[in-house]
Formats: sequence, C-alpha cells, structure tokens
Amino acid sequence: MQPSRYFDHAATTPVKPTAIRVLTEQMPQLANPSSLHGAGRRARLAVDSARAQLAAAAGAHPSEVIFTSGGTEADNLALKGLWWQRRSEDSRRHRILLPGIEHHAVLDTAEWLESHEGAQLDIIEVDGEGVLDLESLKRLLSHQPETIALVTAMWANNETGAIQPVPEIARLCAEAGVPFHTDAVQAFGSVPVSFSESGASTMAISGHKIGAPVGVGALLVRRDVKLTPVLHGGGQERDIRSGTLDAAGICAFAAVAEETVGGLDAESARIAGLRDELLEAVAGLEGVTLRGPDPRVVPEKRLPNNLHITVDGAEGDSVLFMLDMAGFDTATGSACTAGVPRASHVLLSMGLSEAEARGAQRFSLGWTTTAEDVQALAASLPSVIQQARAAGMAADRR
Repeated sequence: MQPSRYFDHAATTPVKPTAIRVLTEQMPQLANPSSLHGAGRRARLAVDSARAQLAAAAGAHPSEVIFTSGGTEADNLALKGLWWQRRSEDSRRHRILLPGIEHHAVLDTAEWLESHEGAQLDIIEVDGEGVLDLESLKRLLSHQPETIALVTAMWANNETGAIQPVPEIARLCAEAGVPFHTDAVQAFGSVPVSFSESGASTMAISGHKIGAPVGVGALLVRRDVKLTPVLHGGGQERDIRSGTLDAAGICAFAAVAEETVGGLDAESARIAGLRDELLEAVAGLEGVTLRGPDPRVVPEKRLPNNLHITVDGAEGDSVLFMLDMAGFDTATGSACTAGVPRASHVLLSMGLSEAEARGAQRFSLGWTTTAEDVQALAASLPSVIQQARAAGMAADRR
C-alpha cells in the first residue's frame, strides 16, 4: 500500500526529528519537576531552560510562559480566566467581543460562558476574505466599554489562512482598557509572531502544529494580567495552571520552536512557492473559487502554507473522500455530525451561502511537503472534482 501524500498540516504536522531526539534523551531521565530531590531539581532545571527557549522563540519573557496540554486548553484558560477575573473586579463586565470565524476552541468556550455564566457575545464583522473589520470592532468597543469583559480574535484563521490585524486590534483594546486574547496556534511557526510586540494580553500556541508532540502547548500571559485558574491543585505555573508538568514534552516543544523560528524565512518562502504552484493549477478550473486573501496580490495577509477553495456543485466531503482514495490527505474545514454535512461557520461569516460553503476544501502544506506532492495533487484534482460533482449535493439527494 502506497503512503498517502499529506496536505493536512493545519490539523497536525508530523513530529520532527528534533522532537524525537529530545524526547528519546529526556523521557528516561526526567522526574516530576515539583519534587525536591536531585532528579526533581534536574527536571525543574530542564523545564526552566525550555521555558526560556520557548519564550525567546515566541517573543516573550520566560515568566509569561504558562505550559498547558495544547491550544484548546490554552484558549479555555484565557477566556474563562479573563472572564471570571474581570467579573470579580466589576460585575458590569458581561460582554465578550469576537469574530464569527474563531476556532471552536474559542467559539465553543465563549458559547459555554454565554449559556452557563450569562456572557453576552458581540460578533465583530469580517470582510469577504475573512479579515476582521476594525471599524466594526471600534463601534463595539465604543459602546459602553465598561461592560466589556474581554476581546478575542485569532492571529490567523485555521480554515482560510487569513491573517488578522492583531497589533491594531490590541491597540484598540488597550485604548478601551479591555484585555485581548489571541489564538496564535496556526500563526506560530508559520509567520513571524512576537507576543511582546503584538500588544496582546494572552496568546495561545501549540506544539503539534509545528512538529512537537501532541499534548503540549502554552498560554503566554502578560505579567500585568490576572487570570482566575480553571484547574486547582499544586499551584504550578504561577498558580494559573496546576498539574504535573510534562518535562520531556516541554523540552521537545521548546527545541522544535527554536528550530522552526530560526529557519522561518527560508521555509515559509519554500512552502509559499509550492502553495502558489498548486493555486495556479486550480485557479483555472471552472467553478473553483479561492477563499481568503489572494496570496498573488496580498501575500502578507495569508499564511504561506494555506490554500482554501470552494467547488461549485460538489460536497467538500465528496472531494475529500475521492482525494483520499487517490492517495491525498486533505480537509474540508467543516464539521460533520451524524453523517450530515454542515457548512463551515467561517465561510458563512464571510458571507457565503450554505451551498457555496459546503463545497470547501483546504490544502495545508508543511515541512514534509515536496514539489512532487504538489504536482501529483494538481494532476489529480480535475478528475476528482468532476467525480465529486457527478455525486451531487447532499441536499439534492434527499
């Protein structure tokens, strides 16, 4: 059986050799970093070194790095922690401002706060390319700013690759005296990211998106920002996130982060070039539309590894399964419950109709992607799209 060609790096990217090497070295040696004996102190030293290494890669101070199990936990900790802290300081603060394109780790957390804690969600508009509308944010911030608990907006969208104007968002929030969280899980390791320069209050990053193991991530928390803990226990991580630290995983995460950021310019240029080759191959296909900012016009507004299209008259799931059978791993970017295709909330927020949004297909490239992979996918897409259209839309088959 031939191995598939992998175009789903936005979901997770294969573990890099550096991570495997560090894990192999550290796992047999490290103990609980909270223990006071020699092995524990050695583990603590390894974690502290990794913390400084990761902080340098992310443009943060080591004390601002709070290790978590990944991006989802980091987003939950940021939103819930900011919400409860801000509410405890002033009960009038009940509004959360966010665009409708957020990852479910943020969106579902906000909706949980809405249904269980009485939060009011105010949706920030986005344009047709999925980029946050700063004028919409200004209007929401100017309306009773004393009632706003927090603002959250992702650094780069996981479906369309659209990069958001994070520094401008942070500046507007600072002027209004409102904390700002950004989910930088897709951006970190793909484009230059500096926590200190961004102006954000908190920022989520994840290991497995850059080639570290699944199960380790971080929330960067500015030193003047207070969070109410979600987990309670031993008081690790500035008493913000209790729990025994995965010392070996943390060391692998930090090593991969340093390596990735160190080679960012060259690798981003390589991957963007391959992405653009794939774009040229699909741009001329009838009924295929690029979604998100056009990298041929505004490359700075899109992640270099992302290509997102919609196919008229075809279900995204049909395209995905036929590509899978042809030996390509891709994604629709949409959720599927009980076998019923659902349109992407990201594309709907951008103004697409449900029928248009259901034809979505995302190709995300990474460190293992080769020119041969791209050429093979480009050659297969026309016939796959034709077959997917022949299968029809789910709504038409009822």
